[in-house]
Amino acid sequence: MNKLRLLLTSCLVLISSLVVINALGTTPASALFDRAKDDACAGIQATSGGTCNTSGANTTVNHALSTVINILSMVVGVAAVITIILSGLRYVTSQGDPNTVSTAQRSAIYALVGLVIVSAAQVLVRFVLKKVK
Repeated sequence: MNKLRLLLTSCLVLISSLVVINALGTTPASALFDRAKDDACAGIQATSGGTCNTSGANTTVNHALSTVINILSMVVGVAAVITIILSGLRYVTSQGDPNTVSTAQRSAIYALVGLVIVSAAQVLVRFVLKKVK
């Protein structure tokens, strides 16, 4: 039980840290290179006379990445719920066998850890995509 408490506390601290960092409004790394895109576009126009319009590509990549992450999160979420249900059934039908009880508890804990990791990944990806736009 202490391991579970430690794990849940660690996950809570990680998620809280991400929320606090987002709330502080830290300066994005792209601020260091504000003029880099303009300079690159000016170079392209000077050498080849072409244009430098990448806004559509950026939106397409963001949308595709967001869709993939949402689908993967949904699949992992469904798998975790099924694992938790099966772990509960295994726990109930273990008839006091210590090995079966231990296996059921570990399966449930792993499923919960997977849900926490997927949730943290969702927060991180949405944070990055919001900053990239």
